[in-house]
This record gives sequence, C-alpha cells and structure tokens, in this order.
Amino acid sequence: MSDLPRSSYDKALALNLDSSIYGTFAEIGAGQEVANWFFRASASAGTVAKTISAYDMKISDALYGKGERYVSKSRVVDMVNYEYELLEERLGESRGSESRFFSFANTVKARGYQDSGECHGWLAVRFQEQFFKESGTILLHVRLLDEENVDQMEALGILGVNLIWAAYHHSRDLSAFVSSLIDFLSVERVEIDMLTFSGAPFAMVDNRICALELVRQGVTPATVFMPDGEVVQAAEVFYKTPLLLLRGSFLPVTNLHLDMLTQAGEVFPNKGVSEKARPCREVCEVSLSNLLRDGEVDLVSFLDRANTLQALGKVVMISNAPEFHRVAAMLRLYTREPVGMVLSIGLLNELFKEKWSENLAGGILESFGRLFKTGIALLVYPWRSRNGGELVTADNFRAPDGLRHLYQHFFENGMIQSIACGNEELLEMTGRQIMANASDRKEWKKWVPEEARSLVESHAHS
Repeated sequence: MSDLPRSSYDKALALNLDSSIYGTFAEIGAGQEVANWFFRASASAGTVAKTISAYDMKISDALYGKGERYVSKSRVVDMVNYEYELLEERLGESRGSESRFFSFANTVKARGYQDSGECHGWLAVRFQEQFFKESGTILLHVRLLDEENVDQMEALGILGVNLIWAAYHHSRDLSAFVSSLIDFLSVERVEIDMLTFSGAPFAMVDNRICALELVRQGVTPATVFMPDGEVVQAAEVFYKTPLLLLRGSFLPVTNLHLDMLTQAGEVFPNKGVSEKARPCREVCEVSLSNLLRDGEVDLVSFLDRANTLQALGKVVMISNAPEFHRVAAMLRLYTREPVGMVLSIGLLNELFKEKWSENLAGGILESFGRLFKTGIALLVYPWRSRNGGELVTADNFRAPDGLRHLYQHFFENGMIQSIACGNEELLEMTGRQIMANASDRKEWKKWVPEEARSLVESHAHS
C-alpha cells in the first residue's frame, strides 16, 4: 500500500490492517453503507466489533432513548455515545491495552420512493487517539446532492470511510482533515456545512475556525455560529425564522452597523410571517474575501471580529458567496419566513454594476430576478453624499441610466424599502476612516461600540 490511499477501498483496507483500531458501526436511515466498505475490504475482523442498523423506531428508541426527530444532531450524539460506552464496558478490560476504540454513527435521510425533499444526514465518530486516553468526538452534517438514491448511498459510504480515516490520520491538521473528508467525492455530490470537535483531546480546538475552513476549502458556501460561539447547522436554527441579514467586513463593527439593524427591525418583518414562526434573528454575514490578507485568511482578525459580533449578541455567518442572489438562494434553503437584507446606499449602487451578473446569461435582469423571486426584500440605509452633502435614501436614489425604470419597479412594489437613520452623526466616518485615524485620534470611539474598541486599538498598533 502506498502512503496515499488511491480509493475508499484502500482507506478501509488500511484501517482494517491497523490492529490497534477497533470499533462499532451504528447506522440508521440509509443502510449499512459505511460498514459495508470495511466488509468489502479484506481483514474486516481486525476493525469491526459490531454493526447495527436500528431501522424500527421502537428499537431505535429502546437503544438510544426516545427522540422527537431521528435525523438530528441529538440522535447521532446519543447513538455514538451509547455505542462507545458499551464497547468500552464490554471490551475495555480484555482489549484496552491493544486497541484504540472507536464508535461510528450516522442517521440519514436519503432519497426515497417518489420523494423530492431535502436529503441530508449527521455523522459522528468518537474515538481514542492513544491507548488508555480519553476519547474525543468529531461530528458533521452533510447535504446529499445526488438525485438518485443509489448515488447518495455511495457518497454516504465514502464520506463515512473518509471521516474515520481523517480522525485517525489528520485530527491535528485541520486543513488536511477537511480536504480528506471529500476524497473520491466532489462538492457537486456532498456539502458539509457543519464540523465540530469535542472532548478532552480537542479542548483547545476553536470550532469557529473549523467552520471557516469548510468555507475556505469550498466544501460549503456558508457556515453559522451563535452568539455563544456554538457552531450550528443553519437549517436547524433558521427553520421557520424571519431573518435580518447585514453584510459587511465589520472591520471594525461600528455604531452605524448597530443602527442599521435597529432601524431595519422597526419596519421588518411587517408582513408574511406565519403563525408558527420563531422570533426574528439578526445575522451578520462576513464574506471570505473580507478576511484575506495577502491572499491568506487572517485568523486573528477573523476571531477579533467574531468575538465582537458575538459580544453584541449577533449570529455570525461566514460565506463565500459575494453575489447577493447567491446569498438569497442559501437563505431560502433554511427558512420560508420573510428575509430582509440590510445594506447601505453605496452597496445598493454596487448591485447595478455589471460585475455582479457577468457570469449570468440574463445579465442584470437575471441577477435581480434570482434575488427577488423568493420574496426577499432589500432594506436600504441612507448615506450622505461626499460631494454636496445631500442625504441619499432609497426614496431619492438615482439608478444608472437605462435602469431607472427597473429600480422604480422594485421600489414601488416593496422589493426595495427605505429605512431611517437614527443618528446622522453616524454617517460622518466610515469604518476605513476609523481604522486609519485610531492611532492618533481619540474621538473615533464615539463611532464604535465599547465591545469593538479593543479590535480597533489592536489593529492600530499592528
């Protein structure tokens, strides 16, 4: 065998031949697709202590406890913990000195008969890196993008093998770990939109960096974490939730940003909310391009901005989708409730430039068509003209020649809405000006919330 496996079969065989790795497989909802790889390879007795497929809900509940949903994070965590603890209880004394135990679990909804719904699943592996050491758990969520059930099952099996392989070979190298997850797959077949490490071996791991790495490698277009820093699966936390999304670099977070969300919240959501909707969430989205320094992601700056936004109680979204219509499409995967995208006059003007639609056959008409077709509204915050000092709002905004009637159509039909400015003094300095002046002028602090001042000061002295 070469050092670099050339197939999933090679990975499964190499794991089987490693006599120190021994564990169990528990798979519900989409067959024994992962365990099957280890049986197809030779020497499976060296790895597989047990496999189980608890399809019947009552049997599943008897083993892992009753759950409200069977394809969920809580269910896969219960599964992987139950199986791991049972394995140690039964084999710890007899095999503990020669085995690094693991349990693998998944719960998946794959394509069913006459089924066109979302296909996705949760995978987890709890394992020992070293003999007699405490175990750690790696958890991920995947969207299965193939149309046919047989292709989804194949992708699931490959992904499971990749997860176990990466756990034992790349758990201390995040970049290699994420890359290994999609070996022999493609982002057209699977989207991994959540990845977390937990347990004593990973006590120093910041899962927000894991979320960022998924976006950086193009494994998912966006990841989300909460004000407490918990990385979450967007579809779970945004389900039936109206959203107010503010896009920006947030370098730094300013009082202007906070006022934009406050003013937008005064007019949104004003219609279309269902009776069972959750409370509206404010989401601050940072594009990957805004985190680059000399072509590389600036992790320190990323964590500074994330910490600031979280301290202010905001949900943070990291994306690699600069086009507004792509972000709108992502949000519509998560919720059918009203969505408002908050932006400045300057960014509204940018949307009418050709660069945002140059890859679309229908040009700017297709770009706006994709953006507005799902009922998303643009909530536009005013700005003061640098030339004549005029306050420019969505009401008096002048679209480029040839597009003014198009803009008027959007405005009159509520697709673009004007929001107020709570304090026009906030319009006097941009974020760039604040950062440029922070080293020698103290008055910048009145434009920046207290939670963000340390970020400004650290950049001023860097």
